[in-house]
Amino acid sequence: MKTTTTTLILAAALSLVGGLAFADSHDKMQAMSDAGMKPFMAPMDTMMTAMPMMSTGKPDADFLLMMIPHHQSAIDMAKVELQMGKDEATKAMAQKIIDAQVAEIAEMKDMLKAMGVEAPM
Repeated sequence: MKTTTTTLILAAALSLVGGLAFADSHDKMQAMSDAGMKPFMAPMDTMMTAMPMMSTGKPDADFLLMMIPHHQSAIDMAKVELQMGKDEATKAMAQKIIDAQVAEIAEMKDMLKAMGVEAPM
């Protein structure tokens, strides 16, 4: 009986913690849907839809295939900063991000080609 009671108490505690974590996550998602965040969130949404849903069976290729949309999202977010940002240092950082990520995407596509895996457009 003691084990059952302990298990029930533990389950209740975990449910409460899980519920609080969900509420916190929901609050964060609500904050990110704020009008000021939407231009930055759109590239993240695009990234999630561009991620491959199935493995190629090649871990190296899968890594690269997932990193390309991740990098593209960074480029797209940096472009939003260039359009909307006011701080010149932050805009300069955004441009550095664009330059670096464009070069890395090209390199990753070349690596995929060498592996015989078709790179995304």
